[in-house]
Amino acid sequence: MEKAVFAAGCFWGVESIYQQIDGVIDTTVGYLGGRTENPTYKEICYKDTGHAEAVEIVYDPAKVSYETLLDIFWRAHDPTTLNRQGPDVGSQYRSAVFYASPEQKAAAEKMKAKAQKKWKKPIVTEISPAAIFYPAEDYHQDYFVKKGIKKSCHFLRD
Repeated sequence: MEKAVFAAGCFWGVESIYQQIDGVIDTTVGYLGGRTENPTYKEICYKDTGHAEAVEIVYDPAKVSYETLLDIFWRAHDPTTLNRQGPDVGSQYRSAVFYASPEQKAAAEKMKAKAQKKWKKPIVTEISPAAIFYPAEDYHQDYFVKKGIKKSCHFLRD
C-alpha cells in the first residue's frame, strides 16, 4: 500500500470522490502544510495556522496508479484559484499536492503541466513535500457517508 495526500478545497468533497475509486483502500481527512502542532478545525478556520484541509489516501498501486489519483485531483477542483474553492475562501482551501517521494514530486509536476493545457488561467497549485499529517476530528471523517449525503460538492471535469 502507498499514500497520496491532496488538498483541493473542502476536504469532505475531496474525500467523497476518492472513496469511490477502485484501489483506494482508505481515506482520512486532516490538516497539513502549516506551523501549528495538532491543529483543530476551529484553529484552521479562524487562526493563521498555515495548514490546508487535505485528504490522505491509502491506495493499492496494483489497482490504481498515483498518476490516476493525480488526474482525479486536477479534475476535481479549480487549480487556478488561489486560496479558494467555490464559496470557501482562505489559505486552508488552497490547492496542493503533498508528495512523499521524488517520484511523486516528478509525477505531480508532469501532471500539472498536462493539466495546465485545459485551463486558460495559470495553475496555482503548490507542490510541496509532505510533512506531519494531522487527522481531523472524528466528526469530519467520512462526513458525507455519516450524513447520508449522496452528491459531492466536488465533481470531475473532463
